[in-house]
Amino acid sequence: MKIAMVCYPTFGGSGVVATELGKALASRGHEIHFITYNTPVRLGSFKSGIFYHEVRVSDYPLFDYPPYELVLASKMVEVIKDHDIDILHVHYAIPHASAAITAKKILAEEESDIPIVTTLHGTDITLLGKDVSFEPVISYAINKSDTVTAVSEDLKKETNKLFGVNKKIEVVPNFFCPSHIEIEADEEFRKCIAPNSEPILTHISNFRPVKRVKDVILVFEQVLKQKECRLLLVGDGPDRASAEHLCREKGLESKVTFLGKVKNPIEPLMISDVFILPSESESFGLAALEAMAVGVPVIATNAGGLPEVVIEGKSGFLSDIGDINSMAYGVQTILKDDHTFSEFKSSTLECAQRFRIDSVLPKYLNIYNQLTSEK
Repeated sequence: MKIAMVCYPTFGGSGVVATELGKALASRGHEIHFITYNTPVRLGSFKSGIFYHEVRVSDYPLFDYPPYELVLASKMVEVIKDHDIDILHVHYAIPHASAAITAKKILAEEESDIPIVTTLHGTDITLLGKDVSFEPVISYAINKSDTVTAVSEDLKKETNKLFGVNKKIEVVPNFFCPSHIEIEADEEFRKCIAPNSEPILTHISNFRPVKRVKDVILVFEQVLKQKECRLLLVGDGPDRASAEHLCREKGLESKVTFLGKVKNPIEPLMISDVFILPSESESFGLAALEAMAVGVPVIATNAGGLPEVVIEGKSGFLSDIGDINSMAYGVQTILKDDHTFSEFKSSTLECAQRFRIDSVLPKYLNIYNQLTSEK
């Protein structure tokens, strides 16, 4: 089967999932064509069955803003025609699904049809969905897609609530690839962060307000009152400067490491003991799943799709948004003693197995096969 995969090429969850999905499909003999404006960060070296098509926007003086969606639609048409694509799988409603609808209409003029699978990842619904100016386009893109999937039950519910959707939405959760986490922990790296073998609390995000990075620091401060530990903050974004300022204000800078962006978040997770994700909203929480996949218990908020990923008391604990004391207590419970910590690590690994790619991939293949047989 030949599949065109359209996604953002960045570190965000949607780009990661789309790229890993494409790689997994290619390893099973399918031909995957990535269409985006840059090489996806998780793509790695090219292998058999994987191709990349760059969307280049010309700097034409007529436009105040580059018309990315129009160029993207044209590139989709080109790739579909030149490579006889069977399925167009787009990640995000706008601009990807809306561009796909335009491409489908153009191809229809030539009596060619292409099934469109649209996967909703969250921000296109929970953020853009609250802007009424986007609602007609998002609703149209969803309704005109041949199949729509969402990464969690919560996101499906939010989509149905916010938009005029008459399309059945199928939940296909995010996943992790066992081969991606088969690396050794870097003990020198760990010693650099925690020279006296202190437990390491970790947070990974894009440091946007919705991630509530300051809450991570306040939780860490509370935990320090009971147990010596270290904090590892991975990522970058608009809230990094204020987070660094809060660390200095609290006198914590010697115990906190700001690592910045990393290409492979599994590396810092391999030296971590507890993962903290105090977000206001998470449609799924891929960072939490990746932590669980390497046996790191998660302290998260009872928000969005996180309760579908983190199992209370087994793979971590869930708290109300902004409840610093509850989250700190959860960390202290996990780190109470070696026996408790070991039990949490084991049960966390067990809970993560629900989301192995070999459990999720058949759901996408069933969708593809159904659409191509109908075609």
